[in-house]
Amino acid sequence: MSQAMMSMMSAVNGGANYILHSAGFLDGLLSMSYEKFVMDTDLCGAMHSFLKGVEVTENALAFEALAEKGPGEHLFGTAHTMRHYKTAYWDSELNDDRTFETWSETGGEDAMTRANVRWKQILAGFQDPPLDEGIDEGLRDFIAAKKASMPDAWH
Repeated sequence: MSQAMMSMMSAVNGGANYILHSAGFLDGLLSMSYEKFVMDTDLCGAMHSFLKGVEVTENALAFEALAEKGPGEHLFGTAHTMRHYKTAYWDSELNDDRTFETWSETGGEDAMTRANVRWKQILAGFQDPPLDEGIDEGLRDFIAAKKASMPDAWH
């Protein structure tokens, strides 16, 4: 996972804004893993948040919270924090933020196991998007004609 993170960060910091092979690939693109795909798409979500940059405004810098509580105080209970705590940061769908002790005592499920459960949930909940029957038929005819024009194509 750290190799994927470093590759993604290198691409993003280099100015890439479209990365074709960004999720699921192993062995130098020779194989893939659904678990790694889910973990990598989670990472892509983090990169989207990273690319937004840091907003420098009175609201983003929480001046209101500082005025309410003052320096040296925790700001978790301020009105500003309560308004923003669910949206202020990107939150991973796979991360487990519990303490090591709690995580360990409840089975120690690793990220790969969580990713395995997640891709199976995604697949089970998949519904074909609506497609006009005429467009579907046209696409199938096009594919059949293309395959027929290629003698070594799989039929």
